[in-house]
Amino acid sequence: MAGGLIPFLGDAPLQAALAAWRGWLADERRASAHTLDGYGRDLAAFLGFLTDHLGGEPRLGDLSSLKPADFRSFLARRSTEGLGRTSMARAMSSLRSFFRYLDRNHLVHNPSLGAVRAPRPPRGLPKPLAADEALETIESAAELQTEPWMAARDTALFTLLYGCGLRLGEALSMNRGEAPRSEVMVITGKGRKQRLVPVLPAVIEAVALYLGQCPYVGDANAPLFVGARGKRLNPGVVQRQMRKLRALLGLPDTATPHALRHSFATHLLSGGGDLRTIQELLGHASLSTTQRYTEVDAGKLAAVYRDAHPRAKTSDE
Repeated sequence: MAGGLIPFLGDAPLQAALAAWRGWLADERRASAHTLDGYGRDLAAFLGFLTDHLGGEPRLGDLSSLKPADFRSFLARRSTEGLGRTSMARAMSSLRSFFRYLDRNHLVHNPSLGAVRAPRPPRGLPKPLAADEALETIESAAELQTEPWMAARDTALFTLLYGCGLRLGEALSMNRGEAPRSEVMVITGKGRKQRLVPVLPAVIEAVALYLGQCPYVGDANAPLFVGARGKRLNPGVVQRQMRKLRALLGLPDTATPHALRHSFATHLLSGGGDLRTIQELLGHASLSTTQRYTEVDAGKLAAVYRDAHPRAKTSDE
């Protein structure tokens, strides 16, 4: 959907409703490009399903007569296509958003979707790196680049992710004018919500070193992290570098750029940080999201206990 590359089936009123919904998501809800793209793919898949299901391209009026069984048939189709529970849950979220928009704007009223229970996505625990693994990842990032400025860039980016607990998208969306230069910086996260994040001297130093070597000069609105051609750095490039680092350092597949954010939270908790503070630092809307880190930390404590406490030894040891 981002860039208008995802075609949608349907008559002219349905096409207009889809365009208006997309504009509302982008302008009113301030949805990210990633969310717009995901929701767009979900709606394209749904309208493709309806074309087969109804025997022709869907019309806006057709949406009001859909029954719960029709929505369940769509989910069944997506399941047979190999869609996982997390993606299925997002597909339902996309449909609910679109149908709520239609209802609020008096275009389509159909309560049937409310009778369909969305698949519950698996609730996995965050998978952080150990403190020494996180530091080794940062220290080794420069080894994969032949250009000194790109080596400094990768070091600065990974230092920022781990040192401030940022999402990769948050870091890559930063502009030069937002580069960390003091003890606190403002981060714009999901839903354009802003939060204050403390900044370590190591983060300031790493970013300054990178900017001092970067051959592309820009004003305050230029992207902070750029690729080889001077454009805003693509997340795929960062993820590729992390895969190379995993191979170099023997890290598990769970060692991703986002794992550095998980590591930030887990290591703060282990060091005595309280949940409410960590929630604010991460930009979590719900405390229950942050509470997952207590389960990770409890698992670490249990492992230490088993390995070190004499009373944890079995009798045959």
